[in-house]
Amino acid sequence: MKIKTKLRIGFGFLFAVVLFFGALSLFYINEIAKSSRVILKDNYESLRYVREMRKILDANVFPLQQKEIDAFKTHLTKEEANITEPGEKHAVKKLTQAFVILGTPGKPAQNYVDALMQVRSVLLEIEDVNMQAIVKKNDAAQASVKKTSLLLGLAGTFTFLVLFSFSVNFPTFISEPLRKLQEGIAEISRQNYSARLDLPQNDEFAEVASAFNSMATRLKEWENSNLANVLSDKRRIEAIIEQMTDAIIGIDEKREVLFLNSSAKDILNLGSKQPEGENIDDLSKGNDLLKSIVEQHADGKTFKIVVDGKESHFRLETREISVPNMNLQSSEALAVASKPAGKVYILENITEFKERDLAKTNFIATISHELKTPISSIKMSLKLLNDERVGKLNTEQQQLMEHIGEDSARLLKITSELLELSQVETGNIQLNYVPAKPIQIVNYAVDAVKFQAGQKQVEIEVKSDADMPKVQVDVEKTAWVLVNFLSNALRYSSEKSKVVIELKKYAGRVEFSVKDFGKGIDEQFQKRLFDRYFQVPTDGQNKSGSGLGLAISKDFIEVQQGKIGLESALGEGSRFFFILPAVEA
Repeated sequence: MKIKTKLRIGFGFLFAVVLFFGALSLFYINEIAKSSRVILKDNYESLRYVREMRKILDANVFPLQQKEIDAFKTHLTKEEANITEPGEKHAVKKLTQAFVILGTPGKPAQNYVDALMQVRSVLLEIEDVNMQAIVKKNDAAQASVKKTSLLLGLAGTFTFLVLFSFSVNFPTFISEPLRKLQEGIAEISRQNYSARLDLPQNDEFAEVASAFNSMATRLKEWENSNLANVLSDKRRIEAIIEQMTDAIIGIDEKREVLFLNSSAKDILNLGSKQPEGENIDDLSKGNDLLKSIVEQHADGKTFKIVVDGKESHFRLETREISVPNMNLQSSEALAVASKPAGKVYILENITEFKERDLAKTNFIATISHELKTPISSIKMSLKLLNDERVGKLNTEQQQLMEHIGEDSARLLKITSELLELSQVETGNIQLNYVPAKPIQIVNYAVDAVKFQAGQKQVEIEVKSDADMPKVQVDVEKTAWVLVNFLSNALRYSSEKSKVVIELKKYAGRVEFSVKDFGKGIDEQFQKRLFDRYFQVPTDGQNKSGSGLGLAISKDFIEVQQGKIGLESALGEGSRFFFILPAVEA
């Protein structure tokens, strides 16, 4: 049966019940009204006629006059026409006979008295008959009312029970299939494709259940058809991860371990343990290396680990994993496209690169050390040749000597920087920390470049805040950085210009800065300026250096817990600075 038909039958039944109760109520109310109408009309009229006739008898003397006789007869005639109760007709007949005597003149007085008594007695009899009828009809009416009330109460109770049962069961008839359908859809959304709906009624809900079951079956078939491919892809990926030499650790959004390849187990000394499914934080409590790997801000960190009795180097790379968010509401679809699904930690083995870098550093240190001796000999020979006691040089020879001197000085500077760099890279740099006044470091650097500044007639201005605190530094290395800043500033400053050295104090820090007013540095080169071997392209007017000075300066400052940087704009010059912690007073 269709739902539409069931609804029509249900509401038709309700209409029939309401109509039945209304008709029954109208019937009994009409019966009560009829009983009341009879009581108020017939018996009341008879009592009124009797009362009028008694008034005529009481208000006049006998024999009665014709006028009173006519009035009495009028009420008597009405009473004869309103006989409704048993015995009332006989009483009216006796009243008529007795009244004839009262209306006949010339009778003895005793006859009138007897007739009057008889008339009064008959009137009382008629009145009593009607009064008893009124009481009887009133009792019958009350009984009818009680009966009607009882029947209406029973009918109302029955109607209430029927309507209550209908109001409880009929919505359930509609809502129960909808509830089952909602639960089935929820199961499907949780990828439970085995969910089925069982609605045996032959209606639209049964058709919906059949369509739902068909959909679930197709989804189950689709899942089974793709499950083998998914498992195959999963095993392939696991095999690839397992065979990689880099250590790989995968965790989900709940920080539970998804996979750990053999390399990771060897590095973390996990042996044959199967940590999959464990919480990474619990697993790292007894493993300091793992704890260092999964801590925040560890991306890019390098680790020195002994593996198979050999010291190896690893670099950490952390990648956030995101997957499409399939639970988006329609209003959120444009705002959020994916959700986090975990992280992958990769320990890349950089031992080979470290060994090559160390070999390169040692080679540079050896070559630099070997070059330093012949270059020093060349400089000594140049100094002897410039001595007039050896012999005078002509103008062309003097110019050649100057060029040789400049090139040998440049070579000596480069070899010195390479030696410094090799010390930094190998960790052999030795720092002699002493508390020093910032102005002393500045004066040392200014004295070192005074000759170079004088050649270009460049003014060096020193600015300093009052009461500068001391800094705990290696004076020689810090001054070397400042000299490097000043040499670069003088190199790119025009003649008769100015270079400003400024000292500023902050809360627990001291800033050293060197500002020139040259052409500035293009923004695209500023981020790489402190990289090793990087050189800003020149226009040919200024000789380029080795590209190591600023890189070594950065290493010197950072090893002393400082910070280095620059500010520059084309056409406005450049400001190089470094900040060092001040000595607490």
